[in-house]
Amino acid sequence: MNNQIVDVAVAILYRDHKFLMQLRDNIPNIIAPGCWALFGGHIEPGESPEIAVQREVKEEIGYELTDFSKFGIYQDETAIRYAFQAPLLVPVHELILAEGWDLDLLTAEDIQRGESYSAKAGEVRPLAPLPQKIMLDFIKSLESV
Repeated sequence: MNNQIVDVAVAILYRDHKFLMQLRDNIPNIIAPGCWALFGGHIEPGESPEIAVQREVKEEIGYELTDFSKFGIYQDETAIRYAFQAPLLVPVHELILAEGWDLDLLTAEDIQRGESYSAKAGEVRPLAPLPQKIMLDFIKSLESV
């Protein structure tokens, strides 16, 4: 059993008071299959979290992440997740989904409820627990501004 903690960088992308999330592929051997989660992924050896989040977002949706900042760090028994936040400066239809089942802008209500409808899946799908926590923390931080 592999007990090594991995470093991950994820992006909170927001537009028009909604939040871009990825519906993960419904493949049993991946983390959070068929659940809504954040775009991002593993930090490569020698890579900073900032470089990793830019690379992952470019690979996964073809979006050039330029104006972004660190939001927080979330650690559990499997990973240290560096969460970054940035405005999404293009309409969703201009993004090219290269990884995952679907992508969509979710409302704060969707995130609080813990589920959202996916047109591609044709059904309501749950949010993965940790991405939901990160997003709830982010939404709360917006309310306190």
